[in-house]
Formats: sequence, C-alpha cells, structure tokens
Amino acid sequence: MRLAGLEPLTIGDDALFVNVGERTNVTGSRAFAKLILAGDYAGAVEVARQQVQNGAQMIDVNMDEAMLDSKAAMVRFLNLIAGEPDIARVPVMIDSSKWTVIEAGLKCVQGKPVVNSISMKEGEAEFLRQARLVRRYGAAAIVMAFDEKGQADTFERKVDICRRAYELLTRQADFPPEDIVFEGHGVKVLVDPKSLPYIDGTELDFVREGLNEGFKFRNPREKDRCGCGESFRV
Repeated sequence: MRLAGLEPLTIGDDALFVNVGERTNVTGSRAFAKLILAGDYAGAVEVARQQVQNGAQMIDVNMDEAMLDSKAAMVRFLNLIAGEPDIARVPVMIDSSKWTVIEAGLKCVQGKPVVNSISMKEGEAEFLRQARLVRRYGAAAIVMAFDEKGQADTFERKVDICRRAYELLTRQADFPPEDIVFEGHGVKVLVDPKSLPYIDGTELDFVREGLNEGFKFRNPREKDRCGCGESFRV
C-alpha cells in the first residue's frame, strides 16, 4: 500500500508494523476533545505535532462528538495541519461514521489519505457510490465488516461480508485491491496483490481460524492472499 502526505509512505514487505497516531481523535482522547470543544485549535495542532514527533507514520483524525459540528471541525483542523509541513508530511486517516464528514475531509487533504470507513450497512448502491468517490479523491479505504443485517459477529460472517465487499469494489468500482483494508471488529487486514499482510488488533478468531485459508479473493488482475502481522498505535 502506498499513502502520502507531503512525503510518501510505502507499506511493504519490510514494514513490520505501522504507527497510527490516534490522539487526534475526539472519541479516543479526552484531552484532544476538550481542546476542540473549547475552540483551542492551536493546542489541537500541537497534539498532532507531538504525535508525528513521537513516531506516528500517519494520524487518525476524528471529530465525531455530539456537541460538535463535526464537518466544520474536520475541515478547520485539516486545513490548519495542512499548513504545518512537519505534520503534513505524514498521511491522514479521515475517521468518521458520517459520510458527509469524510467527504469534506477528503476535499482538504493533500497526498493520499485513508478513509475510515465505508461499509455495506446502507446497501450495495450506497457502498459503491461512496467507494467510487473515495477512489476519485485518490484515497485508500477501510471497509467495515457490516452489511444490511448489521455487524458481523462470527468468523464466517466476517469472511462472507469481506469477500462480497471485495468483489463489489474490484469488479464494479474498479478499486485497487492494494488500497482496501478490511476491519472485522477491531482487526484490520490489508489486502494486497503482492501478498503484503497487516493486521491491527488482537481478535484471535479472525486470525487463528486462518486468514490464509478464509481470505482468498479473486483479483481480476493478479492472484492475492492475506496473512497475519501486527500494527501498533502511538
């Protein structure tokens, strides 16, 4: 997988893990949420700077807070960090449960970001519409293991949903396989034509049951498979 801020980030076979800075996420950091709610965007920018200085290879930005105009906050924050070269050099993970917030963020970032996330919970048509827009904006995508019936709660359901999503993305949206990351309730699996495997999390049933066995998707351009690795957050 190739991502970019001002500088490229290539996740290849020599990358044992990827550091994702999550302290710029209002749902995961009380300190960051307080800064944003108080309108202290200068302080919030410093949090992002510290994340990169401490080794984050990309930063996760989430503004999903009930007391916040999430779309406006996402746009303002991303525009601010875009003017800070020492922060903007790393890719951004645009994180929201609201598509309008994600798309607003995609219009602000430079380079190649990651969208977190899209899913089939609103049906195939909306899933494909969002996927085509993600591709148009030049981003990679995390795909949640959700469908019209809800979140996958078993290994078999996760594999079935991810297989269905993969086939829709590659066959109908012409989405590059190497730009797809599947998430099954805390576990992230990167699908890559060159067999570059990465997992974030410890959900053992999704790993132990054999990703090499269960996740075999047919790539229209090249055979691929998934395996297991680790990704850590800072």
